[in-house]
Amino acid sequence: MEIITPTLLVDKDQVYRNINKIAEKAKRNNVRLRPHFKTHQSAEIGNWFKEFGIQAITVSSIRMAECFANEGWKDITIAFPVNTLEITKINDLAKKINLNVIVETKETVQFLEDNLKTKVKVWINIDVGYHRDGIQWDDFNEIMEVAKKIEDSSLLSFIGILTHAGHSYKSRTKEEILQTHLDSISRMKEIQQLLEKNNFADVEISVGDTPTASVAEDFIEVDEIRPGNFVFYDLKQEQIGSCKEEEIAIRFACPVVAKYDKRREVLIDGGAIHFSKDYIINSEGKMIFGYISEHNNDKWGKRVKDSYVKSISQEHGTVKLNVEYFNKIQVGDTLIIIPVHACLATNIMGKLRLITGEEIDALCR
Repeated sequence: MEIITPTLLVDKDQVYRNINKIAEKAKRNNVRLRPHFKTHQSAEIGNWFKEFGIQAITVSSIRMAECFANEGWKDITIAFPVNTLEITKINDLAKKINLNVIVETKETVQFLEDNLKTKVKVWINIDVGYHRDGIQWDDFNEIMEVAKKIEDSSLLSFIGILTHAGHSYKSRTKEEILQTHLDSISRMKEIQQLLEKNNFADVEISVGDTPTASVAEDFIEVDEIRPGNFVFYDLKQEQIGSCKEEEIAIRFACPVVAKYDKRREVLIDGGAIHFSKDYIINSEGKMIFGYISEHNNDKWGKRVKDSYVKSISQEHGTVKLNVEYFNKIQVGDTLIIIPVHACLATNIMGKLRLITGEEIDALCR
C-alpha cells in the first residue's frame, strides 16, 4: 500500500470484533444497542453494523442525522439538546424518519409544540455527574415539570430519560469506571421510579458512553445503550482501562520527512490538522500525542518501547524514538501511530483507508 501523505488506517476485522463484543453484551442484557455514529461518520462502516442487527442509531447533529437518513437509516436519535434555530431541518427530517430528540427545558418543549409540523419522540436529558449538559439528576421538580410539559403536548411523545456519563472518561481504573456506571444507573432508576409514581408509564432509560459499555457487564436496569468510540477505540480508552491496545482498530500512517541525530527525533508529515491536539499524560508526566506501533507491510504490531509523538503543531509532528528504532527509520519511511482520540481524528481526516487498501469516506463529518 503506497502512502505519501498522512493516512488514517482501519483494521476492518478488528472493527467487527469490537462491534460484536458490545452487540453480544447488549443481547445478553436484553437491551437495545443504539450505537453513536459520530466516531466513524461513515456510510460504509454504518453498513457493517447492520450485519449485527442494528437498526437504530445515535448521532450528534442534525447534519449527521440528515446524512445517515439519506443512507437509509430510519430510526435516529440526535443526542444533542435541540437547537431551536434548526427547526426547519427538524421538521424536514421528522417527515422522513422516526426522529428522537432530547430536551432539558420547558421553553424548548414549548417551542417544539408551537413549531413542529410532525410528531417526534422526546427524551429528557439528565446530568448524572458529567456536568456538561442536562437537568441535574436530583432536581426532581424540574424533571417533573419538563415531563408534564411534554405529556401535555400534542406533537411530542415522551419516551424516557437519557444520559451520557462522560465523566467515566476521567477514570483511571476499571473500578472507577464501574463505580461511575453503578452511580449513573442508580440515579436514573431513582428518576424513573419518581416519574412512574406520578403516573408516567413505561419510562425508558438510555445511557451512552464507551467506558461503561466496555467494562460493565450488567445493563438489565436500562433499556438502551449508546456507546460510540468502541467501534475504533483509542489511546484515551486504553489508558482508562476500557480496551486493550490490540482492540484499537485504527492507526495513522505518517511519512518521515527529517531526522535529528542529536535529539534522536524525527519529523513527520502529520500534525494538529490530522490528529487534533488531544493528548494523554503518561506515568512519567509526559504529554503524549500518539504512540508508535511496529509494522510490517499492511500489518501493525505492538507499541514500540520509549517511542511517541512528543509535540505537534499545525502540520508537523515531532517523534521521539528509542535508539534501535531511530537507527532503523530513514527519511521517506512511514511511521504507524496509535491516535489519542479516534473521534476527532476521523472527523478531521474525512477519509479512511482499510489496511487492505480500499478507501472509504467519513461522509458526515
